[in-house]
Amino acid sequence: MRFVSVEHSPGLLGPFQDRAPGLPAVPGEGLRERKKRLTRQLISDTATMMFLDRGFEEVRVTEVAAACNVSEQTVYNYFPTKESLVLDREVEMTAALRRVLGPGGALMSPVDAAVGLITAELNELWDQDRDQPLDLGLIHRFLALLERTPALRAAQHDMMERLAQVAAQAMAARAGVDPHDPEPQIAAEAILSLWKIQFSAIEKYTDGTRTPTEVRERVISEVYRAARLIETGLWSFGIVVQGAHSREQLRTAVEAAKQARKKVAAAIKQAREAWTQATTDPHR
Repeated sequence: MRFVSVEHSPGLLGPFQDRAPGLPAVPGEGLRERKKRLTRQLISDTATMMFLDRGFEEVRVTEVAAACNVSEQTVYNYFPTKESLVLDREVEMTAALRRVLGPGGALMSPVDAAVGLITAELNELWDQDRDQPLDLGLIHRFLALLERTPALRAAQHDMMERLAQVAAQAMAARAGVDPHDPEPQIAAEAILSLWKIQFSAIEKYTDGTRTPTEVRERVISEVYRAARLIETGLWSFGIVVQGAHSREQLRTAVEAAKQARKKVAAAIKQAREAWTQATTDPHR
């Protein structure tokens, strides 16, 4: 299931958007493509609601097929695994990460680009026109389903690992370095962790005690806080952990951060030169 439409941020969450009868056509989409998209959406939506009602392990794929009036093979044509009936946005998210983090992305930091994707997802979820108000309880149940189901947790973990590699490859291509270098690898892990913060915050704040607007504000606030921490290279958190409070200690920490940035820049330059040589030298 999905939270957001394909024209905007694809998101990693899932349900509850575009549930009104007759989804709008995607620009340039033919009748055959539209029919396939609607069928895929119907299967995913139906499966997720059945999982929410009865539990993931208690529902068989054959039952989902019957509820959608399609064959079991048709379900597997759209979704290779039972888990992908719920976690169905990987393809779109892969494309989005490549678009914003790769060589053709806007001139902004990778962290800002990731925050932009998450913010667009949340805004699309909350701001779209609806006949009925946003059902925070249903969103909470969906995230709880992911959390309490071992098979879904494992599938989500594997998906996040694959997406981290996509992010590392995209950033490495933009920087001109080996995607297996430590810098793009650790940067990708940090950036993908922003979605984990989003999941956790949504589950925490959709407990029935806040309005949809309050939930969105708190979720975005937590994502921004995590992004600021990543952007500063964790040095500010290190200050707190070490108990540094004096001005002199702060000045020392700032200078250390500057030196660290210089070292990283130098390492990236060396890595870029090594990667260029490795990819152009025919004897290697």
